[in-house]
Formats: sequence, structure tokens, C-alpha cells
Amino acid sequence: MSLNVDLLESSFNLVAPKAGELMDRFYGRLFKEHPEVRSIFPDSMDDQKKHLATSLATIVGSLRQPEKLKKYLEDLGLGHVQYRVEREHYPIVGQTLLTALAEVAGDAWNAELEKAWADAYGAIQSIIYGALDAQGSAAA
Repeated sequence: MSLNVDLLESSFNLVAPKAGELMDRFYGRLFKEHPEVRSIFPDSMDDQKKHLATSLATIVGSLRQPEKLKKYLEDLGLGHVQYRVEREHYPIVGQTLLTALAEVAGDAWNAELEKAWADAYGAIQSIIYGALDAQGSAAA
């Protein structure tokens, strides 16, 4: 799958100044629609929101460096295991992120952006799943 890196970068630059709003919308929607995941997160979400905003910036900033990005995502996925993040959580997070991005982007959001971000999240999820699978087979 080929990602639309230019579009991902430009749209991220549009929402990055609104990172606080993006994080509030993302976690507000996530916990409202999927209350079962709330226990995975700390009571105070301030640091968590900063971590997610930083991760998104790192991911988008690394799109033109695929090996660096792959390593970052593998480490991220393996690191989330200690927080009880399960495979089935990733699609939930992806859909919630796309919805929050659309809300924050407002009128700038369109079908092309939706596809670009959905493709990117699918690639992210695939890399993380690959790292989890490799870790599982290494432990066996």
C-alpha cells in the first residue's frame, strides 16, 4: 500500500496547532463509546494526551523514513503490551482517531483525507501486529 505522504503531512499540519482539542475529542469519544478501555488508562490523562500528541507528530514526521518509522511503531506496539492493550483495541483506536481528526479538521476534511488517514492507520496497525506476532513466536 502506498501512502499519500504529502496529504498526511499537510493535513497533520492543519490539526497540529489544535492538538489539545484533538486529544480531548479523541479520548472523550473513546471513553464514551468504549468505556471498557477506560481502565487501561491512568486517572489523570494529561501525560497520556501529551504522549499521544507526540506519537502522532513522530509518526507523521517519520513518514519519509520508513525504516525509522517501522522501528518506532514496533517498539510502540510492544511497549503497549505492558499496559494491557490488546489487538482488538487497535481498530477501535483507529476509528476513534479518524473521527476526532475529522471533527478537528472541520470543513477541510474530505473523502481523500479520510482514505489517506485510514490507509496510514491500517499500515501502522499492520506493523504493530507484525511486531506482536514476532514477539509471540519468539517467546514460544
